[in-house]
Amino acid sequence: MEMRQIKYFMEVAKEEHVTEAAYRLHVAQSAVSRQIAKLEDELGVELFLREGRSVRLTHAGKIFLQHAETAMDAMDKAVQAVNDYLNPEAGKIRLGFPNSLATKTLPRVISAFRSQYSDVGFDFNQGSNRELRELVQSGEIDLAFVSPVPESSPEIETHIFFSEHMRALIPTHHRLAKQVSLNLRDLMDDQFVLFRTGYDMRALVIEACRQVNFEPAVAFESDDIYTIKGLVEAGLGVSLLPETLLIDQTPMGTVSIPVSVPRVTRTVGVIITKTRPLPPSEKLFYDFLIKYYNRLNDFSF
Repeated sequence: MEMRQIKYFMEVAKEEHVTEAAYRLHVAQSAVSRQIAKLEDELGVELFLREGRSVRLTHAGKIFLQHAETAMDAMDKAVQAVNDYLNPEAGKIRLGFPNSLATKTLPRVISAFRSQYSDVGFDFNQGSNRELRELVQSGEIDLAFVSPVPESSPEIETHIFFSEHMRALIPTHHRLAKQVSLNLRDLMDDQFVLFRTGYDMRALVIEACRQVNFEPAVAFESDDIYTIKGLVEAGLGVSLLPETLLIDQTPMGTVSIPVSVPRVTRTVGVIITKTRPLPPSEKLFYDFLIKYYNRLNDFSF
């Protein structure tokens, strides 16, 4: 069964006249009659009743037409989807990101991108760095924001956009709440609220504590930044979080304080795969990101 046969069949069913259908299809009448006959032979049933120079659908023809219209509609949508995919300014970007970038960094850059490319859509996936790396490698997504940015590998290419300091988040009634800055070791007797095991942000904080010779006592774990902030606000522990998550976003019952020793920073950037080219829309977004953060970095200096 060929697409041409189905198109000819649908046009004849619409016009109820082979000659008129052939005229609208810009083909010879004999070509239409031949393809309809082949289709009927393949299905083993007559699709039309011939009534002089006109035709009308049989019951089987009506059934076939209903499903043929559904199939052709799906095919048209499939073709449109591929065309959208190939058009970088009208496609959909499959983008991954960690929870720690969801509240400020990601919304800002996507807003800037959509102001130039309003027809591009996004399909978001959220997870840890490890999960996002696996999604990129498997082809489930094509690029992902990550933090901290890992080392490049034979399969993964990385690009760092910026780095930022980590700050201590403590309750307002904490003994160090009025400090201008603090040594992380000053928190060695406190309980910590951290991201779950498997998140690189957790590993970053634990490594910082080890640099000043203590192992943090982890009282609570979460993969949600608002939960971590809420637990600190309730006086249930302290945490270290990136400054972009605390500037203008510090909960009322908490204070954020710079950490002077050790200097703890995190990098923010993206990962893409080296094993396949980026689809058009993702390539457009990736190039936009490079230019966007280059401008921001130039402005900051």
